[in-house]
Amino acid sequence: MNEEFENIITRVTELYFQYGIKSVTMDDVARELGMSKKTLYKYISNKDELVEYCMNSLVEKRDCEFKEIEDEKVNAIEELFMVNEHIVKMLKNYNPSTEYDLKKYYPHLYEKLREFRRGNMYEAVKNNIIKGKQEGLYRGDLNEDIISRVHVSRIENSYANEMFGIDELTSWKFIREMFIYHVHGIAKEEGIKIFYEKLKNFEHKLNT
Repeated sequence: MNEEFENIITRVTELYFQYGIKSVTMDDVARELGMSKKTLYKYISNKDELVEYCMNSLVEKRDCEFKEIEDEKVNAIEELFMVNEHIVKMLKNYNPSTEYDLKKYYPHLYEKLREFRRGNMYEAVKNNIIKGKQEGLYRGDLNEDIISRVHVSRIENSYANEMFGIDELTSWKFIREMFIYHVHGIAKEEGIKIFYEKLKNFEHKLNT
């Protein structure tokens, strides 16, 4: 994928997540990109192909972002902050219309994106628990598979029900409570101490 085509896919993906897929026509795409439909069709054959490129590009981009976090030389608590920040950033782009359109009109892409999102969150949480146990920051008797699945299920279910609005789900108030709840369930005393020190510094940055 050359740089110009990659830029097109990035901008179109943003359009889809802002307005939904069905409502964004190829005329809208061409107008947003500042090019004619004739020029646009030099890059892409039709809308179905464009949607597939956008979703595949999104999967690859998020996969790289998670791997970058794992490569950071930080302890498990610090990594947990980075993982949660990334998950929140990812979920802030959540648009029910886009999810609905994918599920109805592009079910194979919907399943691919859903399984990727679930799998990446699961692996990130599980690897973090393993790392924390090795560092002595988390309880040694934790079953990382069960805890990771519970954590991912909790996140998914929060977005699937109507008890919370999307703004509330992505607010720091909500995230903070979920974060504290998770850490108190897995961390030892030393890990909890580091967590609150990190939390204090993080909140100070948010308010400055």
